[in-house]
Amino acid sequence: MSSQRDSTYSSLEETRRVLSLLLGLVSLPKDVKATVQTQTTFTADVDFPYFPIPFKESETAAALKAIEASFAVALQNTKSSNATAQEQHQQQQQQQQQQQPQPGQIVINLEKTTAFLFQAYLAKVGAYGKLDREVKQYLKDTDLLQAQSDQYRRMSANLYETRDPGQYYHIHGSLEASTTLRMVGLEPFRPDLKTHEAIVDTIEGKVKQFSVTELEELNAQKRQAGVPALTHEEFVQTPHGKTNISLAPWKVSSLETMTPPRPLPSGPGERRVLAGVKVLELCRIIAGPIMGRILGEYGADVLKITSPHLSDVPFFQVDGNMGKHAANLDLKTPEGRKAFDELVLEADVILDGYRPGALEKLGLGPTYMTALAQKRGYGVVYVNENCFGYEGEWASRPGWQQIADCVTGVAWAQGQFMGRNEPVVPPFPISDYGTGCMGAIAALTGLYNRATVGGSWHGKVSLMQYDLLLFHAGLYSDDVQAQLRSAAGEEFMKMTHSHSVDQISGNALLGLKRTHPRLFDDPSILERWTSKAYGHDVTVVRPVAQIDGLDLGFQRASRPNGTDEANWTSFTSNEGDERRPSLH
Repeated sequence: MSSQRDSTYSSLEETRRVLSLLLGLVSLPKDVKATVQTQTTFTADVDFPYFPIPFKESETAAALKAIEASFAVALQNTKSSNATAQEQHQQQQQQQQQQQPQPGQIVINLEKTTAFLFQAYLAKVGAYGKLDREVKQYLKDTDLLQAQSDQYRRMSANLYETRDPGQYYHIHGSLEASTTLRMVGLEPFRPDLKTHEAIVDTIEGKVKQFSVTELEELNAQKRQAGVPALTHEEFVQTPHGKTNISLAPWKVSSLETMTPPRPLPSGPGERRVLAGVKVLELCRIIAGPIMGRILGEYGADVLKITSPHLSDVPFFQVDGNMGKHAANLDLKTPEGRKAFDELVLEADVILDGYRPGALEKLGLGPTYMTALAQKRGYGVVYVNENCFGYEGEWASRPGWQQIADCVTGVAWAQGQFMGRNEPVVPPFPISDYGTGCMGAIAALTGLYNRATVGGSWHGKVSLMQYDLLLFHAGLYSDDVQAQLRSAAGEEFMKMTHSHSVDQISGNALLGLKRTHPRLFDDPSILERWTSKAYGHDVTVVRPVAQIDGLDLGFQRASRPNGTDEANWTSFTSNEGDERRPSLH
């Protein structure tokens, strides 16, 4: 690929341009903005895009990672500014003795950033990855309703043609499947359908009996997460698109101003920014858990709480639960609610990735958390992550990554990139990972505000806004897109609207392994841990950012949902997990 590369395009230069674009779209504290502008270096071994996608995914995510890391530097500096003169003297002596510099230079590598964006497909348990059938024997079965393990039910979340010529609709059975299948007139289980072709013929045959308008009406009645596949031009002409197109990619606003500043926990020689910060994660699948994973990279104690009665995708827990504790609580029982309330009393950050309004129905949500913060005397940071954002007529609609990609125009742009006059869902859940990074930035912003001015803070991010950021950044030139198509390979270019995201991603993986094998075996990108909970080694993507004077990394290996006790006292440095010295 390198011999054919257009020497006029530079991913590094484009990353710096996207960063400048971002700095014009969001408002950052002065010291954070100064850090990202003067102390950040972008590096790349291959100064060219990796993904067979028309959008500047790695460049956009690298710019986001630079902002994320700059907040980490600013937060670490608040510890020094809040220390007494004696404590500052002790810290300076400690740094001199250990030759530890003040947090300073940030390095964001594009290869690491690229790996971050498709990390679920790089993660392994033992020798097996997401697309290997053998991996199932090592996973905890949290697919309670067989929405993932049954291929027919899995395809209830897919893109199909409708009765309207040239119009497509992404139905989405979510983690339940039966409601969506029945909605279009199908039985919830069809064990007689053995092949992808037979499944598509059956489901698409039913979807083609409906117009887009009829599917929208059914979707609303059944409260399902489906959308029409729109071009970007069509989306921005919808009332929801018009409302959201000019909004910032993420938002952090005040919940209350009564509680005083709350400095971050600190100690002599502590090089982990968020050491001692307690994060309560109420999320499933990818974007939400990635917010928590990133905060864990910076040293936070992250406790993921899931219900034992709700389904979750088993393999996404391998990379998404890295560095955390994971416990089950049923918040609909008195015992579960009591245990949860005890956790909230000590939480610094709450991460909410559920359907809009779901936690409010349980009497939780930002209002409840704010009242609790005022009662205990120090603020809380609450971060919501959803699909459609928080303003406009679709704000309460449920959704997932493919839904956002289809409604905003990403899928149509992908189809056109592949030479087709139809939408195609892009490979890998990249929008999920990018949204998770924005959510982590929102959480870090809230912690910075709480440390410097006090109060409680509400961060809001969405998959839709990440996709709109991609359009703000712009598509690759025709020449760059042509080179990416050439590198992707024939099998990938044969993918159509009705292929599943795993089929599309699997063929994209083949092209990446052929052209960029380093992504799959470089110990500077990947690390291996012995996981007590899985009983095998797990391979995961390392943190992206490197910051002089600070430690970024995990304190424990991944584990399945429900492994740990629901408390803050069980976080220890040695839990039977061990980082392996080598991938090989």
